[in-house]
Amino acid sequence: MVAVRKNSLVTGVLLAAGGGRRLGGRPKALLSHRGRPLIEHAVRSLRDGGCDRIVVVLGAAADEVRARSVLTGCAVTVNPRWEQGMGTSLRAGLAALTDTRAQAALVLLVDQPDIGAEAVSRVRTAHTSRASLVAAAYDGKRGHPVLLGAEHWAGVAEAADGDQGARAYLREHRAGLTLVECGDVARPYDIDTPEDLRHLADPGTQGG
Repeated sequence: MVAVRKNSLVTGVLLAAGGGRRLGGRPKALLSHRGRPLIEHAVRSLRDGGCDRIVVVLGAAADEVRARSVLTGCAVTVNPRWEQGMGTSLRAGLAALTDTRAQAALVLLVDQPDIGAEAVSRVRTAHTSRASLVAAAYDGKRGHPVLLGAEHWAGVAEAADGDQGARAYLREHRAGLTLVECGDVARPYDIDTPEDLRHLADPGTQGG
């Protein structure tokens, strides 16, 4: 586990609503990795990376995900519009931070199992204020996790569309974006297709 100093002003936001359409309709949150659902690995990455407050956004098979996963200590919100794309889940996650003490949201995707606590910690510790805008980089290319200071939330929510999430907003504000290289501690692959299941430790038991 990465030894880090926690900061309650940065809340982890885990986007875990996807239905796995290209995986035969198996919710990504429940794909098995090292004997446990992917969602639990992502929550651990956020927590061990220094986020002591975590919002989990569910969507596809939300009741089943709750029943089959250990999400102790997380605030769970359900996005009823999850089928319209990741942008709706990002908006739901940011909305859940309204009226909290959070100064920034650190956004992680559930289907990137090799992005762990070290990458989360590096991005989180780059937070300096409500105006912070930070992203992990892999060989200089922007990726996840992404840290969004509270001053950006309204703009991000307005720009989020379909599966784009914060991409358009970050591109528009790239002059103020801090990139934190994480390529030495993480790999940013997604679990999107049956071929991608090879990245998981126990691909023969997916969703089972």
